[in-house]
Amino acid sequence: MKETKKIKVIWPNNKETFVSDGDDWFSSAEKAGLEIPAGCLTGSCGACEIDVNGDTKRACISVIKSNKKSLLKVSLTTDPFWES
Repeated sequence: MKETKKIKVIWPNNKETFVSDGDDWFSSAEKAGLEIPAGCLTGSCGACEIDVNGDTKRACISVIKSNKKSLLKVSLTTDPFWES
């Protein structure tokens, strides 16, 4: 049985967790005590956009993928339209 390599994620709230390739962004963020905003959940609206090591991802239509460094730094993308 192949051992799954754990990926370290540093979240915007400065919490660090370990996840696996293919894990869901929303549930992984929730385990770190962070809520990723969501809208349509189909990738159309962009409310769930996060920046992962500088690349923008839509959390609702993507899963966690490892990189060569096995360290992912996540920040929330902000849009004035969604802010009150």
